[in-house]
Amino acid sequence: MEVRAVTCVTYSPTRTTHKVVSAIATGLGASAITDVDLTWRKVGIKVTVAPDDVAVFGVPVYAGRVAATAVERLRTAKGRGTPALLVAVYGNRAYEDALLELADLVVASGFVPVAAAAFIGEHSYSTKEAPIAAGRPDVQDLEQAHAFGRSARALLESVTHPRDLVPLVVPGNRPHRRGMREGDVAPSTLPDLCTLCGLCGDVCPVGAIEVGDAVETDGLACTLCSACIKVCPTGARVMEDEGILRTARWLASEHGARKEPVIFLP
Repeated sequence: MEVRAVTCVTYSPTRTTHKVVSAIATGLGASAITDVDLTWRKVGIKVTVAPDDVAVFGVPVYAGRVAATAVERLRTAKGRGTPALLVAVYGNRAYEDALLELADLVVASGFVPVAAAAFIGEHSYSTKEAPIAAGRPDVQDLEQAHAFGRSARALLESVTHPRDLVPLVVPGNRPHRRGMREGDVAPSTLPDLCTLCGLCGDVCPVGAIEVGDAVETDGLACTLCSACIKVCPTGARVMEDEGILRTARWLASEHGARKEPVIFLP
């Protein structure tokens, strides 16, 4: 089949997943690329991808699973036997059941997974004191993402219909492992550094931050994506929860060695 149009469907609070998916889409070499970003609390977003187009799904991995908010929003995308590339971006520890969970989600929505990849992105808990895949995806990662897109294009062009391909197999378990535990935990705001610019509220994918005379954060709604921390221009948003900080130190110590992307082609 000819690759003419690509639809990228992403959930990417810190933009790492978005960068990887964009590089893959460029590698696919389609004349038309549509970007459907499910991150920003848009109400009523629905997208249907035609059977002769290609969809690229990109999600971050939280505790070895697809981010729960991404799961909810991905269900708004519908295919009609549409070929799909699956991308999970994880913070250098493990992606565990995330790719299989993503495959299950897109199959239920009418897509046919034809290729998949696990890429590394800077962990949401990463700091200067406890760096975890800092700066990833880097140039090397994006080059591999571009190459993955080219390989997927060659694969699709080798058949008349995606169902003619050998079924894609990705690692993972059913039932899927337990994901992140819910709790009343969220980043804090240092009032001496905060200028009340509102950027933290703008980037929060679940609307957990209200900025008025002060910054108020709903810890029960917070998903710990750390988008607010990474966007704050003055360093006023910080993580002070000792349990999270302890986890960050462990990840930096035990999972600091560089990992490379893993590609799955039939």
